[in-house]
Amino acid sequence: MSGMNPSEIRVAGTGRIFLAAVGTAAPADTTAVWGPAWHDLGYTSTDGVKFGRKGKTANIDTWQSLTPARTIYTQRELTLKFGMLQLNEDTLPFFFGGGQVSEVAPNTDLYKYEIHSDQGEDERALGIEFTDGTQVAYRFVVPRGVVTVSDDIDLNRKGAVKLGVTFTAMAPKPGEALATWLMKDASFGTK
Repeated sequence: MSGMNPSEIRVAGTGRIFLAAVGTAAPADTTAVWGPAWHDLGYTSTDGVKFGRKGKTANIDTWQSLTPARTIYTQRELTLKFGMLQLNEDTLPFFFGGGQVSEVAPNTDLYKYEIHSDQGEDERALGIEFTDGTQVAYRFVVPRGVVTVSDDIDLNRKGAVKLGVTFTAMAPKPGEALATWLMKDASFGTK
């Protein structure tokens, strides 16, 4: 039992968010370099990443009791919400649900991205890492998920364009983890 220990308080001082195709192997520890198939999404808003874990339950009521005899989960959801501040060939399709940016004509720096009404689901793997000082590093990997909410985009002179998304983890193959935390943190040592 830990008790009150201020050395176990974590601050996600700085971090990065990565994107890859579903099935891409994630690094096996917190020091390995993300492979070339993982794309760094670049700068994000100062809000960082907000994790959400929701569940819906159903009560099993009985004739013999005024309180439920049992409660079961009917739905569980794991979400990650963040705002991307860079506009490029990775962030724009991720925000809008798939597709690709293409060059209109060679050597013109003119590109296009087409949004279709039937783009379908753009399943991706997502990786997040953050550090707290030099001795603590965390990585969080969702092997399969999809953007379920895209925030409104504000185009104005008061701030950067932000592509805000909510990424929802989706069930992997049976027996595989929905998501994985990797921690380089002595606080988790056997006590």
